[in-house]
Amino acid sequence: MPLRNGTDDLQEILDSQLGIAGHTIKKSNVPFQTSNFETQISSAPNTSDTQDGGSAAQSGKRIIPEIRPRSSIPSSLSAVEFARQCTLAAYSSRLNPFALHSGEYKLLRDHITLPQVTVYLNIRNAVLRLWTKNPLVCVTREEAAGCARESRFFKLADLAHQWLLRNGYINFGCVENPATFGQMPRPKSRKAKQPCIVIIGAGMSGLGCARQLESLISQLESSWLRKGERRPKIIVLEGRNRIGGRVYSHPLTQNSRVSLPSGLRSTAEMGAQIITGFDHGNPLNVIVRGQLGLHYHALRDNTILYDHDGSIVDKDRDILVEKLYNDILERASTYRQKTQPSYTVEGNKTMMQWGKDPTTESGDMLSSLEHDGATILVHEEKRPLNKNNAGNQASLGVEKLAGRAYTLSTGSNAKLPAAKIAENLGWPLRQSIEDNHSIDLDNYTRKQEFPTLGNTMDEAIRQYQGIIDLSPQDMRLLNWHHANLEYANAINVNQLSLGGWDQDIGNEFEGFHSEMVGGYQQVPRGLWRLPTSLDVRFNKNVKVIRYCANSRNEVTTSVECEDGDIFEADEIVVTASLGVLKSDGLRFEPPLPEWKQGAIERLGFGLLNKVILVYDTAFWEEHRDMFGLLNDATSQQSLSQSDYSSHRGRFYLFWNCIKTSGQPTLVALMAGNAAFDTEVTDDKTLIRDVTDRLSRMFPSKKVPWPSEAIVTRWRKDRFARGSYSYMGPRAQSGDYDAMAQPVGHLHFAGEATCGTHPATVHGAYLSGLRAAAGVIESMIGPIKVPNPLVPPKVKSEQLHSLSQDGKHPIDEPGMQAMRVVKQATDEHYEASIIGAILKELGERPIKPGRSGVNPFLLYTNANWSRCKSDCDEAQRKAKNNPQAKASIYEVRSTIGAWWRKASTEEKRPFYDQTQLAKEAMTKSIVDFNDRVATWDREAARIREEYIRDNPLPNGQCQAFLGKTAIEQGGRRNKKRTTSAAE
Repeated sequence: MPLRNGTDDLQEILDSQLGIAGHTIKKSNVPFQTSNFETQISSAPNTSDTQDGGSAAQSGKRIIPEIRPRSSIPSSLSAVEFARQCTLAAYSSRLNPFALHSGEYKLLRDHITLPQVTVYLNIRNAVLRLWTKNPLVCVTREEAAGCARESRFFKLADLAHQWLLRNGYINFGCVENPATFGQMPRPKSRKAKQPCIVIIGAGMSGLGCARQLESLISQLESSWLRKGERRPKIIVLEGRNRIGGRVYSHPLTQNSRVSLPSGLRSTAEMGAQIITGFDHGNPLNVIVRGQLGLHYHALRDNTILYDHDGSIVDKDRDILVEKLYNDILERASTYRQKTQPSYTVEGNKTMMQWGKDPTTESGDMLSSLEHDGATILVHEEKRPLNKNNAGNQASLGVEKLAGRAYTLSTGSNAKLPAAKIAENLGWPLRQSIEDNHSIDLDNYTRKQEFPTLGNTMDEAIRQYQGIIDLSPQDMRLLNWHHANLEYANAINVNQLSLGGWDQDIGNEFEGFHSEMVGGYQQVPRGLWRLPTSLDVRFNKNVKVIRYCANSRNEVTTSVECEDGDIFEADEIVVTASLGVLKSDGLRFEPPLPEWKQGAIERLGFGLLNKVILVYDTAFWEEHRDMFGLLNDATSQQSLSQSDYSSHRGRFYLFWNCIKTSGQPTLVALMAGNAAFDTEVTDDKTLIRDVTDRLSRMFPSKKVPWPSEAIVTRWRKDRFARGSYSYMGPRAQSGDYDAMAQPVGHLHFAGEATCGTHPATVHGAYLSGLRAAAGVIESMIGPIKVPNPLVPPKVKSEQLHSLSQDGKHPIDEPGMQAMRVVKQATDEHYEASIIGAILKELGERPIKPGRSGVNPFLLYTNANWSRCKSDCDEAQRKAKNNPQAKASIYEVRSTIGAWWRKASTEEKRPFYDQTQLAKEAMTKSIVDFNDRVATWDREAARIREEYIRDNPLPNGQCQAFLGKTAIEQGGRRNKKRTTSAAE
């Protein structure tokens, strides 16, 4: 795996280059030399090594590379195109490109001015661009410094790098750790203390936390060396005999006719199954596609519904009922709890889109402006999206696990009369019902101490029955959608908090949903094994956790297992499921504080089960990725909601897993009450029931008894006690945050501690990154901000007079002042025009970046680790040196030879993935062209109207009629810009 080298001594270099700490700034055109700063060289290959670097390596020394402003900004890109790529990188990292994250704001508020926010954001986004361009390689501090446009901003860049690094926005996942050059002398290291971190649980959160800690400790090792300590060791304790937790791909017994790419197992997903979109910040995008190069199957939206008797539901009727369900859901959603927004500060969006830093940085610090009552604070957006793309977003928070998506309109229709809405949707009204007739949920919800989503929606359905005629099939369809919500939340909808059930709304990722070919468990396995194996101890069921709530000196922090083993630890991370915590599966000494225990009790932990069916041949439509089944009421043809609650989730949805398992496999979902029934129903009864239902759905085919069947019962699993968390009726808006808070040196991770992405694999992983940041801060302290963070700008020398050779014209001070005034006036006028355009239209649609996907690149990602391992082994044998490693060029040459020799069948999956990416890209480009044409027309209109209504005093408005860089989408009109400045 390619590696960029880094150094822990960058601060010393920055101080030296900036004239800090006793050094003197000397203006010179000679590049800064770093030959005086030497450290021990890493054995890892460096892509930028020169012959001099090689000689340094032979002597055990390495010269730290020179740090130059703009060295990480490609000169081949225009400023606007570079800014566009940086903006996309921020969007792809869950960050708002044009505003500080609330964590960044807290860190910077006492150290930078308002104009410097724009400088910082430009640097931060550029660092993110480096990472998203190639997540196989860590972004070093030197590269981050090269994102600054002036050397004065080196420390600002270093701070951005530290914040992004610690908080898991860069250098995370299965990436090789950068080399560490500081090393403690061996005699001293024997006596030095080695801190220990114990992580309980080897699921996605535990493995993600451990892998992130390994990376952070490697990059921050000098912090422990300065304290006279060795780098901490990390131990992961897992009660099961496998990794993955609730991500479990169970091997199927029949493998003789498996149609999967070479090396992949035929498995069935017992737990997590779907990746709900790779785009706009899903960390699994980096791990699955960017680092591990795993095979995945993109799901198609071709669901079909079968009625309880096996007949196919009319598509138009299905759509009509779904629209009504969406209206009912939207009316219930008006009772959402209001969350307290975080506050932050925005940069100058226009300048950032042009790829520029402000011309002035003067002003008071952000904290002073805030104290003075200046209106600089804005609400931190939950989801920083381009306004022009907002209309294309799918469900707003309803869909967690890829059942049927429900789209809630951004503007609420709940205030409109229900009869009017129903009539507009296509429902005929009952006789004597006027179109201003509506339904009233206020009185109902006021009578409930803890109103729930399901009961409120059921009341809305009951009232709608007085406005329109709902048939028994309509009731079955409405309850199928209820079952789908029960699948997404792992509980009967009557147990979901009305005000908080969708408290994570607005945080969904985008793009097609996918399943992993060969098993989702490949992802935690990759985190475990790459780039080096984590220390995971299996069959270690934890019994007691002893911790210090305040001080290390009170008691020894330790973890005791059932087998008697005791692990003393400086820091402990608990990733046990909420179900285990609620069932007292772990004992804490002392007991957890009331605020933590209260959140554990109020939050719910639900259940979803599956019946997995494997056949010799498929009898269903193989091109469909899923199909649904309506369940009848306990009283046939009933129009009462209460008669549907118990059975609606029974086999309500089937996943067709031929593409992912390589065998004819169906996964039938048991949601809501049916999931709990599965725990107490024997396998034979369940298989007989599902076989009868499938026989009615496919009457022309003989549906056989499955050749293999597996039934999950997650509630009986002592290490899970259920599936995933939900907002129970008594849950409070801050409970997920309380779950995430540490107690002394005891930290918590897992999907139930991730309020922005609960009940998801990516949420579990993100919680592990957060916990790792907390552990590091507990051990070495928070990020230290240098003072001053940004040195004052050195004033320019006086303007040069006419040179002796006569080539430079005399620059009269008066003429220069006039030009400066005119340029400032023109820039202000142009900025006003752009401001008017942006205010009405929002940002110009961002052109989709190239997918960057080609068959060879995908093949390289999938086989890089194996190829590097083979090449390293060859080097060790050739040089008879156990420490020898192959160079990056040798690995690239070898993997190229592998590709050339690969058969057509071996290459086919990579060509298929490339074709899928091309088709998606083509669709995105067509959509972009349509939206940008509309935006350009409107922008030209607004520009003309603004110039007409706000003419310049000198009458020179003609120069402003052309398009600027923002309206050209990156192609700046240099001729017009020049003339305007003259």
